[in-house]
Amino acid sequence: MITGKTLLSVEQINKRVAELANNISSDYRGKEIVAVGILKGAFMFYADLIRALSVSVKVDFIVSSSYLKSSSTGDVKVHYDIKEDIAGKHILLIDDIADTGISLNHIRERVLSQSPESLKICVFLDKKERRLVDVPIDYVGFDIPNEFVVGYGLDYNSNFRNLPYIAVFKKEM
Repeated sequence: MITGKTLLSVEQINKRVAELANNISSDYRGKEIVAVGILKGAFMFYADLIRALSVSVKVDFIVSSSYLKSSSTGDVKVHYDIKEDIAGKHILLIDDIADTGISLNHIRERVLSQSPESLKICVFLDKKERRLVDVPIDYVGFDIPNEFVVGYGLDYNSNFRNLPYIAVFKKEM
């Protein structure tokens, strides 16, 4: 297994995370938010983003899965759920990638069923070409083409999450 060309450099990522944090902080000025990270893929983006926010933030997580190697199974499993009582609170759901939208929409509906004051979604990467379910996304780091990518928390079979950049994934032949 190898990674192909770099799609997003460390510098591009750092600049965009700072821009997103400024936009989110501006939108939530004077409010406390509960930032809910969707693990495992969003862990790097989540950590960088919440460190850059200038508003009051509580942290929480959801662990879910729907991928087997490089394909979505369409079956969303939640392995760990939000522990914070989110009723009446401002929720910022943070994910690594919006792909088919199936997983993100499942989690969105799960969060909405708990009656938050508001819910906004922030994704690091948006792969609009693959969308099967329309999910309202409020903040997008980067729009990317329909290629399988790894790095900055995104993986192939639990590998490559530690890369500090985003690369196109290629299998060895």
